[in-house]
Amino acid sequence: RLSVIVPVKNEEKLLERCLQQFTPELKQKFGIELIVSDGGSTDNSIGIAAAYADFIATHEGAWRQTIAEGRNRGAQLARADLLMFLNADTIVADMQIFLDRAVQRFAVDESLSALATKVQVTPEERRWTDVLFHAYFNRYVKAANTFGLGMGRGECQIVRRKAFEALDGYDPQMAAGEDFDLFRRLRSIGSVKFDAKLLVYESPRRYRKYGYARVYFDWIRNGFAVLLKHRSSSKVWEEVR
Repeated sequence: RLSVIVPVKNEEKLLERCLQQFTPELKQKFGIELIVSDGGSTDNSIGIAAAYADFIATHEGAWRQTIAEGRNRGAQLARADLLMFLNADTIVADMQIFLDRAVQRFAVDESLSALATKVQVTPEERRWTDVLFHAYFNRYVKAANTFGLGMGRGECQIVRRKAFEALDGYDPQMAAGEDFDLFRRLRSIGSVKFDAKLLVYESPRRYRKYGYARVYFDWIRNGFAVLLKHRSSSKVWEEVR
């Protein structure tokens, strides 16, 4: 029923916490298969993944894999009707409620192509700046979907598999903005919704290193490049570990 795809590269610090969320009980109840797609890690990411994942995809090319390529590679191994793309630094707030609601929404609405989720910084690391920014940006994502643009944060995206395959998945050439690009294209073949009751937490590591002003500028710059030029502005999306 649900293929969870986690793209990783050198994520040994946070990966285990992410994968531990999918307990044997939850995997059995929701028919979950857990897929880790590794982009060429040089740390112990694959070793950690081996303890939890049902399938592991590895990148063996000489080029630097984009996260879009990693997600697509994981999706190639998927067998379920729903694909849940989850970043390695992302934690679901309440997994039982989250999965119940997400699966039910797709079951009752055949026109639904994808769901975007609400994102906040993990409670134990949250600052007032995190609260303000995410309050704004979650409303921004909701508005984009309400007015038919199609948008979803890459921290967690849930996509109907047949819709994903119909569009050939993420654009592998995009180093950034691939999440927005996919949801924009999905909007052309079905509905895309933002569900504020589907909550996930992300690590604040990128905001701590660069600050919100730069991160937001990079998002907007890449978003306009995707919208107007059908490509990302960034050539490389820098890892923050």
